[in-house]
Amino acid sequence: MLDLKFVRENPDIVKENIKKKFQDSKLPLVDEVIELDAKSRAAKQEADDLRANRNKISKEIGALMAQGKKEEAEEVKKKVTEAATKLAELEALEAELSEKVTKIMMVIPNIIDESVPIGKDDSENVEIQKYGEPVVPDFEIPYHAEIMEGFKGLDLDSARKVAGNGFYYLMGDIARLHSAVISYARDFMIDRGFTYCVPPFMIRSEVVTGVMSFAEMEAMMYKIEGEDLYLIGTSEHSMIGKFIDTIIPEEELPHTLTSYSPCFRKEKGAHGIEERGVYRIHQFEKQEMVVVCKPEDSKMWFDKLWQNTVDLFKSLDIPVRTLECCSGDLADLKVKSIDVEAWSPRQQKYFEVGSCSNLSDAQARRLKIRVKGSDGEKYFAHTLNNTVVAPPRMLIAFLENNLQADGSVRIPEALRPYMGGKTEIRK
Repeated sequence: MLDLKFVRENPDIVKENIKKKFQDSKLPLVDEVIELDAKSRAAKQEADDLRANRNKISKEIGALMAQGKKEEAEEVKKKVTEAATKLAELEALEAELSEKVTKIMMVIPNIIDESVPIGKDDSENVEIQKYGEPVVPDFEIPYHAEIMEGFKGLDLDSARKVAGNGFYYLMGDIARLHSAVISYARDFMIDRGFTYCVPPFMIRSEVVTGVMSFAEMEAMMYKIEGEDLYLIGTSEHSMIGKFIDTIIPEEELPHTLTSYSPCFRKEKGAHGIEERGVYRIHQFEKQEMVVVCKPEDSKMWFDKLWQNTVDLFKSLDIPVRTLECCSGDLADLKVKSIDVEAWSPRQQKYFEVGSCSNLSDAQARRLKIRVKGSDGEKYFAHTLNNTVVAPPRMLIAFLENNLQADGSVRIPEALRPYMGGKTEIRK
């Protein structure tokens, strides 16, 4: 969420930013929120004047009563009553206008970084760099679900009976591989100085609206019926929520956290063949990284975060590339985002396995996450997040890139301690 004062003083910049995100339908909101804000401030000023005048008149009543001028005092009392009625009306109007202003401010997008390429959707994202040599073997790579089923490691039919489409059972070596990847990612991030955390897997609505836009909330979140609780779509939600309504001493920053959680997402809509199996699912597990820092440090941390994911995939011999998300592909709270994509030998193309985002002070402003500087001044923190790994999707890249001609799967050296020393898994 933007600073209302910034919107009031820079409407043209806010409108131009909306155009860059190809959200022209939101352009009228800028003038509307400025008008509502002006009315709200006018109502507040009038209410403040009435309160000051009421206090003055109250003193007059006491003086008149002391002088025995009861009739004059009663007349003044009538003025106080009238002022009280008017004040109640103004306070109600002020609350109503304030609510309308907040509602609009929640949907006006954050100002994107000047380095973000302009484009309508993800088809216009820009490749930055490739890491590792993408290889297409001289033998056929089966569909990922077939690879898993070949090890008796995936049961979609039973999951469909138990929970419906979009769920799965992982079994045997495939399930162990899944857990090994999560454990390795956890230790990888701990070795890089991040504090390990297991957060709540449900959050209240005030946290949901603090960490994401209404559109994202509707498309992603599962609501717990009868309670003010939502299942998290990523641990970033509860990790940022951890700092809600806090004032952090500047010397404690940055907070660098890596968190494990299951994730739950609606994943609405129909998907192609390559997104069946365990690619696009309602439930998965994830290792995440989150940073809360000073504003001047957020660009530096952004580069560190996506580099962590690249380095992890490189350590597992999986070729990856980074993509700069264009303006139209950025969620409203984000100022900059980079996707990490892994190479798929089967499809002979890259696919997304992680996303790194800088949200500047948008989440902090919504959740009231402030920093107290050495001079005593308070300001909003910057928040960032990035995927370390998110299996089982990550397993698709792992299995395809480590599949051998005889159908076995090679275990990279870095992962072997987490697989009981195995160098490969066989059917």
